[in-house]
Amino acid sequence: MRQIVLDTETTGLDPSQGHRIIEIGCVELQGRRLTGNAYHQYLQPDREIDAGAIEVHGITNEFLQDKPRFVDVVDDFIEFIRGAELVIHNAPFDVGFINNELGLLKAEQPRIKDLCGVLDTLKMARDMHPGQRNNLDALCKRYEIDNSSRDKHGALLDAEILADVYLAMTGGQVALTLSAGDEAGGQQQGGSDIRRLSADRPRLQVVQATAEELAEHQQYLEKLDQSSGADCVWRSID
Repeated sequence: MRQIVLDTETTGLDPSQGHRIIEIGCVELQGRRLTGNAYHQYLQPDREIDAGAIEVHGITNEFLQDKPRFVDVVDDFIEFIRGAELVIHNAPFDVGFINNELGLLKAEQPRIKDLCGVLDTLKMARDMHPGQRNNLDALCKRYEIDNSSRDKHGALLDAEILADVYLAMTGGQVALTLSAGDEAGGQQQGGSDIRRLSADRPRLQVVQATAEELAEHQQYLEKLDQSSGADCVWRSID
């Protein structure tokens, strides 16, 4: 499966209030491996960036003045993501902004649902770790992913970090059978040990009933026969 791990940075929180995408970052996974292929683009939004957003991602209005607009890059972007499954943390946010950008274009464009599948790692994390913090920094700590370079949000950097987090989150058992050389335990995809009981473990002790216990059991079965009016099922068991 081809997957694209995607993140965006924006001028604010709500596209319905005129906010726009200012950065798109994507990295490609093929068969759960990073291919080295990436898509990254800063965008001129034709509006001011909210001060609060600048504090989060550090991208300024001045920096974006000479950057292309979404209409200038949309064909390359669509070509990169088409047919893949998008892996996004809090997917409704990013998908909403991308669909808004597509809808603003004069030429009719498909929406994300027409181009890609979408997997929301925030929903996945909440299902796996209910009641816990599941933002990207918390997941990096939980899965021991190095995010020391993340002093501010950045679309490409966050996509790369999310790719590592997603692979760690989904690194469970991928096969139900073991080869002959794996009987004592081996490695599965994701790096976790497949745990097996040792063949040298002590055997369980079998304790036989005494004659007195067998007689008491027989008396109990006879009482069951009398109360049910028939032989109880225990008598049919060898």
